[in-house]
Parts: sequence; C-alpha cells; structure tokens
Amino acid sequence: MRVPGIVPYQRVWLRADVVAGLAAGAVIIPQAMAYATVAHMPVEFGLYTCMLPLVIYAFIGGSRTTSVTTTSTIATLSTSTMVGAGIAAGSPDAQAHLITLTLLVGVFLLAARLLRLGAIIENINEATLLGLKAGVGLTVAAAQVPKLFGVEDNPHATGFFHILWSALRQLGHANIPTVLLSVVTITLLLLIGRFTPLVPGPLIVVALGIGLAAFGGLPSMGVVLIPEVPQGIPLPTLPALDHVGHLVPGALAIAMMAFLETVAVARGVRRPEEPQIDADRELSANGVAAVVGSFFHTLPPAGGFSQTGMNLRTGARSQVSGLVTAALAVLVAVFLAPVLSKLPQATLGAMVLVAVLGLIDIGALRRLYRFDKLEFSLAAIVGVFGLTVGLLPAVACGVLLTLYFVLREANRAHVEQLSAEPLVLRFDLGLYTANLRANVDAVLTKVAAAEPRPDVVILDLSRLPWLTSTILDGLRDLETELDARPRGGQSPGIEVRYTGLRDDLHQMAKRWPWWQDVEAEGRYYDTVNDTG
Repeated sequence: MRVPGIVPYQRVWLRADVVAGLAAGAVIIPQAMAYATVAHMPVEFGLYTCMLPLVIYAFIGGSRTTSVTTTSTIATLSTSTMVGAGIAAGSPDAQAHLITLTLLVGVFLLAARLLRLGAIIENINEATLLGLKAGVGLTVAAAQVPKLFGVEDNPHATGFFHILWSALRQLGHANIPTVLLSVVTITLLLLIGRFTPLVPGPLIVVALGIGLAAFGGLPSMGVVLIPEVPQGIPLPTLPALDHVGHLVPGALAIAMMAFLETVAVARGVRRPEEPQIDADRELSANGVAAVVGSFFHTLPPAGGFSQTGMNLRTGARSQVSGLVTAALAVLVAVFLAPVLSKLPQATLGAMVLVAVLGLIDIGALRRLYRFDKLEFSLAAIVGVFGLTVGLLPAVACGVLLTLYFVLREANRAHVEQLSAEPLVLRFDLGLYTANLRANVDAVLTKVAAAEPRPDVVILDLSRLPWLTSTILDGLRDLETELDARPRGGQSPGIEVRYTGLRDDLHQMAKRWPWWQDVEAEGRYYDTVNDTG
C-alpha cells in the first residue's frame, strides 16, 4: 500500500491514522455542513463534500495530511458567483447550477495543470490574500446574524453592508431562545478552541443543539431547525447548462482560490522528512476532485487550515486518515440523517461565525503595515473592495494589483558590476520588452560613472534564460550609444564584448544578422576570462 509522497505506508501509522480520521471527522463534517449554508445550499451538500474529494485527494494529492473538503472562502465565492449569475440563492435550480459551477472549477484547474500554470498562479501576492480573507470573514460573519438572532434571512442581500443592514433592521424581532443558544454555542466553541483544542468543539455543539431540540423543546420556543436531511449517499446528477457563461468568471476566481488555499495548507503542514509540494500535482488533485465530486453534489473542494490542523493535532500520518473521515461521512449520511435534521440553524451559524473569525488576521495586517506600507495598502484596497463592491470584483482587483507589483519589480534594472578593470557588467535577471530600456539605461549609467573611462565594456549574458530578436536589437542599440561616447584612450567609441550565453541561446543568436557581425569581429567569448 502506498500513500501520497511515493513513500511506502508503514503499518505502525494505521492506528494513529484511524484515530485521527475519526477525530478530525468529528470536526470536519459539521464544519463542512455549516459552510454549505454559507453557500446557501442544504447542509447535506457539505456532508457530501466530505466524501469523494477526500478520497480522490488521498490518491492524487501531494500532501500526507491536508484535508480537502471546502472552506468558508470557497463557499462565499460560490454563493457570490451564483447570485451574480442571476440564480436565486436557496432556489431549487440553484442546486443544479452548483453542479455546473463545481464542474467548471475542476475543468479550469485541470486546464491550468495542462498549461503548467501552477507557478504563475502562485505569484498572487500574500497581501492580496490577507485583504480578501478579511473581506470574506466580515461578509460571512454578517450573513450569520439572522441565524444567530432567529430573524428572517434576506437571500437577495449581497455585500457586507447590505447584508449587515438587512439583518440589523430585524433585531427587534429577535427570538430570545435562539439568541441564548447562539451565545452558549459561541462561548463553548471559543473556550474549547482556547483551552482544549484536541476536543472536537463542532461535534460538542452539534450534539448539544440536537439534544436541546429533541428533548428541550427548542422548536416549540421558535428556534428554527435546518431543513430535513435526506438519508443515504447522493446519486449522480447532470449539470444545468443554461447559465454556464455567467458562471465562468466566478469559477475562474474559485479555481484560483481553491488552488492557492490547498497549496498554502499543504506547504504549511509539510514535515521536514516529507517530499516537497508540487504545484502542478495539486492542480491535478484539486481539479479531479472537483470534476468527479461535482456530479455528486459537492461544493468546490479546497484544503483548509482548520480541518487540516485538526488532522495534525490528532496525529494523522498519511491520507489514510482522510479515507477514514470520508467513510465516517458516508456512515453519517446513511444512518444519522434523521438525527441531523434536529439541528438548530443557530448552531450552524455560530460554528461559521467562530470559524471565519480566524480569516481576519489582525496580527498579520499589523506586521505588514510595519514592514511595507505599500503592501498593506494593497491588502486594504482588496479588503475594502470585498466589503463594498463584492468578493468577486475583489479577487479581480487583487489579481490586477498583484500583476502590477510583479511587473513593476520585474521591470526594474538588474545590472551588477562584477569588476572595474576591465568593466564587466552582468544582467542578473531575464531581459524582455518591458524591462529592456531600464537595463540599457542602467548599463549606460554605470559606464558613465566608471573611473577611469573604459575602452571596453564586457556584458555577461550568462543569466539570461531566453533570447528574442527584441533583446538582440536592444543590445545593438546599446552598442550604438556606447560607440558615440568617448573612452579612456584617444579614439572615440567604447567597444562592447559579450560572454556567457547558454549553448542553445548562442546557437539561436548566430541566426541573427547583427550577431553574426559580433561573431565575425571576434567580440563574443565563452567566459569572461577568455576576453583577455
């Protein structure tokens, strides 16, 4: 038997994995059910997300302990996508469109894998994610207020301020038993998380809520229960295709976030002796999990820190623990569905509220402010976008701002002086159209500042990862400018020599007419030492 990481399974791990799978399942399953309500889906969709995605990731994913079900970020983006596509939240046809959305997410992840885009997507700035998660956390927290107070939920309210105002207007009609249950549940979850983290807090509050509903008469006091949970495992269902075009932008955003969350979790929990996490492998695992799971009513899957943290705390050694959790979810669906139907909505709302509080990382934002106010501004802009314009525009804003910062950094000159006599300059990063002028200007500046004025300038090209006609034309223009400058000797013009091109790039350069002149004049050398 083998587990992710291509390491033979050790039998001594089995007991720890079984115990961890059961213990983690006691947290993961109730939490996933709660996240389903964030997506305005029946709780059983969260239960189903704890089945196939866990199994598929166990055999394809690269992390031994990451738990791949769903997260509050993914659930929130899912409901934002469907509302933006004109699909009424909580409507019967929304369930069919969720299948389509999850399928699209999987297709985009697999397409990214085929195109090897994992490393590119990982360039999304950490500040962007901090700002987005803060926006998600506050939006999701606001959406739980109606459940916590026992008032009507407005399914048409979108955006933090609209959701919060819609809920606050109804507080005068709050149900006191519901409020008391919410306060007790939140307090229990916070105390358990703070003082006894190994105890499955979500399981405790779910059992308490069901017990009070079944034997304490909560329904007769006006405490609302969740809709009836169907018994059994889901049957495959086909997607609805009438809103595909409207779902595509949101599916792209969800795919990106699902990948980033999964990779971040996998790398964060990797033990030193375990293999490195490969981004493309995570794309494959997430993509297949989403495609297969979509036909069985799962939310878009992603790795989450809270559920993975429970895996680690309970001693999981491999993805066998995930298989145990998936088996537990099946047993719950087959045998305990009638019991789950006694669960108060306030209990799920309290669970979601406590879970999303961790998304608002004040400490990380404070550290970012002290370290780099520009990056902090990026996080703040994305967060404000999420709270005012919406979470999907916030993702787009974050991607565009990250792209701007990446290009701004890449477009800076990276020219290093290796020696003064002779004057040897090296391009430390790749040249391309956008940064070519900045690097040429940097060379001219260093030549002008050199004392004494050089007769020869040697350009070390050993770190160029690629070569284009634009780069060669830029080097030719640099020669022209240097040729017009006086040098240390009597005759005008500074000679430029080149060295260090990789063999394949050297062969490519030889096909360019100007470079043929360079070779004919003997101004190219294999190494700096050969230049004399």
